[in-house]
Amino acid sequence: MKNISIDAEHIYKNYGSTMAVNDLSFSVPSSSCCGLLGPNGAGKSTMMKIIYGKARRDYHCETRLKVMGYDPEGDELSVKFLSGVVPQDNNLDEELTVLQNLSIFMRFYGKTPDQKRIHELLSFMELSEKAQSKIKELSGGMKRRLVIARALLNNPRLLILDEPTTGLDPQVRHMIWDKIRTLKKQGMTVLLTTHYMEEAFQICDSIIIMHSGKSLLSGPPKTLVAGHLERFVLEISGEEHRQNMVKKLGKKKCRIDQQHGICMFYSDDQKLLRRAAFGLSAGEFYLRETNLEDLFLKTTGMMLNEKQ
Repeated sequence: MKNISIDAEHIYKNYGSTMAVNDLSFSVPSSSCCGLLGPNGAGKSTMMKIIYGKARRDYHCETRLKVMGYDPEGDELSVKFLSGVVPQDNNLDEELTVLQNLSIFMRFYGKTPDQKRIHELLSFMELSEKAQSKIKELSGGMKRRLVIARALLNNPRLLILDEPTTGLDPQVRHMIWDKIRTLKKQGMTVLLTTHYMEEAFQICDSIIIMHSGKSLLSGPPKTLVAGHLERFVLEISGEEHRQNMVKKLGKKKCRIDQQHGICMFYSDDQKLLRRAAFGLSAGEFYLRETNLEDLFLKTTGMMLNEKQ
């Protein structure tokens, strides 16, 4: 049986009339990556704050939370020293150098700055050449990689990342994914939130789709896609083409959904969809396999970025 790094049962968090987290239960095995997915306001960031002790969960008779064996409410410092946190904002000191930022942060853990450890992490995040550069001289991708390096200074057992690659170009995004995979292989547990479906699919061993503080669906991404969706989807643009396609296919033959002017016809029969699209030009249809974005749409009724 695998060790469990995070064990959460019946977690609630209320802000006035808003239920940010509503009876959420999940567990994260050690050396794995779990992703919390959902639109803004789903409760993802609140749940993360509860896990690393920045927010307190509401009292409930059945509530229980253990993070690496500790309850963040009673053992916040223990959780802090075993965790590394990458917040949404980089919050680096723009006037200091890369080395100075990392050295000062190490003192927050009551440690004398370990230059060897600092340089190891700069090398790991491919920032060695920027060690003496001021933060304001770095690109957005470099700053994000530096914040991840900063979160690793105390050699944590749990790495918590809140939207780690938002706003970054694809090359930097893929690089960060590779680093997360390496950390998992080294035994680190990772919990992240993301708006990128491909990111969740590529690096998460399990995901939790959240909406209004609740878990709607959870499990391994590939298993969820295979178990809850048709295999193929035909996307059609243009009202005239959409109406003709509805007449051809109809709801009896496939499931139909629509978002932002695009009509989507879902079916396990690829040949059926291909025949239906015959005669349309390349720019008028797109036939593909279903993915995590489709699962999110089916589960929540909205695209992930719809209310961002």
